[in-house]
Amino acid sequence: MSDLKLGDIKKKTSALFENVREQVPLIHQITNYVTVGDCANVTLAIGASPVMADDIAETEDITAISSALLLNMGTLNERTVASMLASGKRANALGIPVIFDPVGAGASGFRNKTARKILEQVDVSILRGNLSEISFLAGQKASTRGVDASAADAENDGSAIAQIVARQYHCVTAITGAVDFISDGERTIAIRNGHPMLSKVTGTGCMTTALTAAFAAVSEDDLAAAVAGVIAMGIAGEIAFEKVGDRGTGSFRTTLMDSVSMLTGEFIEARAKLEVIGDGGRKL
Repeated sequence: MSDLKLGDIKKKTSALFENVREQVPLIHQITNYVTVGDCANVTLAIGASPVMADDIAETEDITAISSALLLNMGTLNERTVASMLASGKRANALGIPVIFDPVGAGASGFRNKTARKILEQVDVSILRGNLSEISFLAGQKASTRGVDASAADAENDGSAIAQIVARQYHCVTAITGAVDFISDGERTIAIRNGHPMLSKVTGTGCMTTALTAAFAAVSEDDLAAAVAGVIAMGIAGEIAFEKVGDRGTGSFRTTLMDSVSMLTGEFIEARAKLEVIGDGGRKL
């Protein structure tokens, strides 16, 4: 538990944007081939540096020179599972934060087994997923629709589930959706930024995890890093829609990346829509 006071969350989060651009941390990402290019580009857009090495012959060495490790199950195969586990253990040994995106957890036995194996064998700093994926990990009713959240799970209490999983795995848990919930098991933040168009472009969840990893690399507080990553994508989505929403998803996708590259800490403070859950609903 850090000494971050709830009333200071905006300022601490906004400061991370400048930290990333000043430090240019190297983010090792073992991710999926559908979104790997977007994840690399969004990492560059926020000011960090990406490296995507997933072969077991080098992945531990790359992890050792990185400032954060991201593990993403999007296009899962046995080869990368071994690399994820080896890299995760190396990161733990070196004190490097591990950010895990359990894409599609609940959709297949292989994914379920892999998600549990990673969470059992690797100390994860931040777990970022949609409501269906995190509900499954919490042992709650979940009906994951491929790698997307299921509308049937919308009735699940995202705030409570985030807290349950954070306590269960001793990590910060971020659930992204229409309303985002981020919890370290004690402090829980709701974020109401974003736009529905984000769900029409593949990879925005993976990109959010990449942003979160960049902030985790320069932060001593994982809750603040998760808030920064999630809110960056939400606000960038709002800006992109304001600029080109009537032109369709292709223009939105390009402008989304532009919007991420133009974000500043001051801009985040001005547009952030945060609420503390479990503290009288006090807005920050």
